[in-house]
Amino acid sequence: MTTFEIEPGRLFVGGQWREAADGARTEVVDPSRGTVLTTVAEASAADVDAAVRAAREAFDNGPWARTSGRERGRILNRVAQLIRENADDIARLESLDVGKPISLCHAVDVTNVANDYEYFAALAFSLDGATRETVHNALAYTKRDPIGVVAAITPFNFPLILAGSKIGPALAAGNTVVHKPADETPLSALYMAKLFQEAGVPDGVVNVVTGTGPVAGEALLRHAGVDKIAFTGSTAIGRHVASAAGEALKPVTMELGGNAAHIVFEDADVEKAVGAVIKGFVFNTGQFCMGGPRLLVARPVYETLIGILADAVPGVPVGDPRQPETVVGPMAGEKHLRKVEEYVALARKEGARIVCGGERLDLDGGYYYKPTVIADLANDSRVVQEEIFGPVLTVQPFDSEDEAVQLANSTPYGLASGVQTTNLARAHRVANRLQAGIVWINDWAMLDPAIPFGGVKDSGFGREYGPEALASYTKVKSVVVSLD
Repeated sequence: MTTFEIEPGRLFVGGQWREAADGARTEVVDPSRGTVLTTVAEASAADVDAAVRAAREAFDNGPWARTSGRERGRILNRVAQLIRENADDIARLESLDVGKPISLCHAVDVTNVANDYEYFAALAFSLDGATRETVHNALAYTKRDPIGVVAAITPFNFPLILAGSKIGPALAAGNTVVHKPADETPLSALYMAKLFQEAGVPDGVVNVVTGTGPVAGEALLRHAGVDKIAFTGSTAIGRHVASAAGEALKPVTMELGGNAAHIVFEDADVEKAVGAVIKGFVFNTGQFCMGGPRLLVARPVYETLIGILADAVPGVPVGDPRQPETVVGPMAGEKHLRKVEEYVALARKEGARIVCGGERLDLDGGYYYKPTVIADLANDSRVVQEEIFGPVLTVQPFDSEDEAVQLANSTPYGLASGVQTTNLARAHRVANRLQAGIVWINDWAMLDPAIPFGGVKDSGFGREYGPEALASYTKVKSVVVSLD
């Protein structure tokens, strides 16, 4: 199955590995074969309470919050170094757990998360405040203090990266963390707990509780000892998270669902556009909240582009994620696969044109679905308006720039968007009108820890990455000293 042994996962609380208080365990499944990889501890509310108490003790009485930003930065750099030293094992583990192609895990997940910790290490070195002019005879200055205990709740599709985008800035600012990974994909979170400890992160600063959302996630969300919630997941669960945070008056950042539009104008470089379009909807098997599942094409090139996609998409390598040539692996689980099937069935019922794909791929008992292109759906179709979260692309024509923008902004989401054009003025003009947290021009998924991302509308609020992320894990304190 693999060249290294996957240990049965335990909870990581206060620097110690432990079983769940009631001994409960749950299975972790390999989505490429539908077989059990291992089991992990299934945390109860009591286990979550122990983790939060450990994080609180580490924050209130431990050295971390009082450690200089430079020292915290050095430790985060050590984390990045350890990620690179263990890159093969981490990539293999993430590939097995999520079903990602191994080459993607190396090139994207492992590389990016190492870069993330280095980036936030650098910000930790420069975390500072400002002096302010005042009408009083006084010296006024601001300082940024850590918030306290952070609950980091992460999804199944990018376990490693989306944990790092929260834990990195939280630690850089001096907070402590309780991390609840998705119940389907907890393995890299447990592996990272070992690396944090080896890098010199003090006991209790990072805690990992594996378990279900309704039990462990809810207990963490509602715990009075948590000072901030950082959540990535579906919009439906995000509403619940926001409600709970509002009741407790806790700050929260949320990166939620997406259903991005990718606009191709008639003056686009067709070869580049097609490459970006395919990458935008098959990347991570379409399980990418910033993917581009809605293609909007200028009518003069509409049928031409559909013809090119009909020829090109079936040639995208789909298969065993362990093979280096694989580009598209399995869906992360059976329920995700069934959801995609339901949307494609609805498209057929509505009379849409299935350009290619549209069915499961029978391979090794895994959860595979062929990359699918669907044309000629009405804009109010659920297949267009809702987040499918699989390797499915819908294609719609438009007749004017205004119509393209209107269609792009017509869903409840606003996480990402893209524009393909060789007209520089049009690129800036359209980007300015698109309701999205990030707009890519003439490519897709250009991400970097220096570039903040997050959503508007039903795609959430707050930003991850960039100095904006670090700011969201601190609270500003003003100090005013009388000089009279």
